Order: sequence, then C-alpha cells, then structure tokens
Amino acid sequence: MRKLFHLLVLTLFAACSSNETKLIERATELCAYIPDHELLEQSKDYMTGDFYAVLDTLFNLPEHEAMDHEWLYYFVTGNGGTIADYEVLDVKQTDPEHAIATISVRQKWEDGTFDPESDIELHQMSMEYINNQWLMSDFDGHKEDCIRHIAINRKEQTLRQTIRDYLVSQIGSQYLQGELCFPTLLIVYETDSFVLGDFWVEWFNRSNDSLCFVSGGNHSGKIAFSYDNNQPYITSFLQTVDGAGNDASARRIFGEYYDIYCNIHSNPDVRDAAREEQMNEYFKIVEKK
Repeated sequence: MRKLFHLLVLTLFAACSSNETKLIERATELCAYIPDHELLEQSKDYMTGDFYAVLDTLFNLPEHEAMDHEWLYYFVTGNGGTIADYEVLDVKQTDPEHAIATISVRQKWEDGTFDPESDIELHQMSMEYINNQWLMSDFDGHKEDCIRHIAINRKEQTLRQTIRDYLVSQIGSQYLQGELCFPTLLIVYETDSFVLGDFWVEWFNRSNDSLCFVSGGNHSGKIAFSYDNNQPYITSFLQTVDGAGNDASARRIFGEYYDIYCNIHSNPDVRDAAREEQMNEYFKIVEKK
C-alpha cells in the first residue's frame, strides 16, 4: 500500500513537472511577441483578442504620442538601441485557465554582447488558456494603463476636433474660400475648461498631389468650452487683436504662458511641422472613411 502511495505521488509530481515545463516552453515562445517599439502583426495569434485589440488601438494613435508617452510603446528596452534578451524563470498556474510567468530581461547589443550598464529586470506576463492554447493576456499590468491612456487620448482628440470644426465654421468663413479649409492647432496650455493656443486657419486648393495656399491667417487666443453629455462645445473665443495692440492683448490673454506663446508663434518651423503632422493625420482619417 505504501509503495502504491509513493507511486501515485511520483506520478503526480511528474505530471506537475511536465505541465510546468510545457508552460515555460510556451511562455518562452510568447516572449517573442512582447510589444517593444512595435506591435508585430502576427502577435494576434499569440495574444488574447482583447489584449491585442487594446495594443493595436494604442499603436495606431497619432505618431506624436510616442514622443510624449514612450513608455506606452517601449514595454521592455526603452529607446536605448539595445535588444531585450528574455529568460522565463518560472510559470505559476493560478487556475486551470490562468497563469503568471516571471521573466528575466537583460539588454544586449546587436552583436550579441550584453550591455554591462544594464540591470537585469524582472517582469510578469499574464497568460490565459483559450481554445486549447496559452495566450499572452497582459504584461506587467500594462493593459489597464493602455486602456486609460486611450480613453484620455480619445477625449483630447474629440476636443481638438471640436476646436477645428469651430475654427473652420466661424473663422474660415471670413476668408476667401478654396477647396479645403485646414486649421493648425499649436496648444500652449490647457485645462478642463479652456485652451490657450496659437491657431492658424488656412484655405487651400488641390493641385495634383499638392496643396496651394489661397487665404488664411493667425487667430491666437483663449478658447473656452464646456461639456454636454460628455461632448465638448465652444462657449467663447477671446482672440489677440491685430495691429499696435497685439502684444498687449497677447500678454493679457496668455498671462504666465506669454513667453511660451511667443516662442511658438515666432517660430515658423514649429508651425510648419505642426501643420504637416496634423495634415497627415487628417488625410489618414479621410482615407479610412
């Protein structure tokens, strides 16, 4: 009887050991699809549907987001030019459908040598068993961070689109019109109730693959807004005045942010770069429609 008991214990131990080995092997395979600077298209086959959808949405946000929030895109290596080297230390199965893998990450150069100044970091990858296979379902709890940022971004984009629509309808109508009225927004400062900015409203005509300027101008100032059922609407627009009173009105409207405004307003390179970026985003949206 005792021998039978020992045999059962050994059998269960072997089964558990085999299962953990398979989990470690699968986790090692999944490591190749951890987002790092980019989301691989084939990751869809190695992630749960909801995790991939969140990341796919995140990685398709406007390009400038990567500069302001690079931690959303660089899960492991950051922007230092190294490559992540993964080692799965263990995998703990919390229930029949969920497991947590502990991963050791070192940074190495492209020639295969390790970066001596890089520390070994520990990360956790969540795994879920779906349709007879283990899939990546989260990484360091990053999913909630991404969802939160997407929601914030959508709110910001909705407000910016409201401002664009307002500038086109209320300001663009005052100019000689062309085929396309495009507002460029250079935000100086913003709160939950107003935006200080250097705004440009310009009309263009299309000529083959180019845009030819027709008319337009600058309308800097303070745009106040409110919300109705979570939808923003413009309540007022206090603009800087033209002519001799321009500087005095800018100081009054922008207050402590006057110097920031001047740096933006006086730099045509900043304006051109912002126009190009915002136009590219605009045409991407148009093409999708």
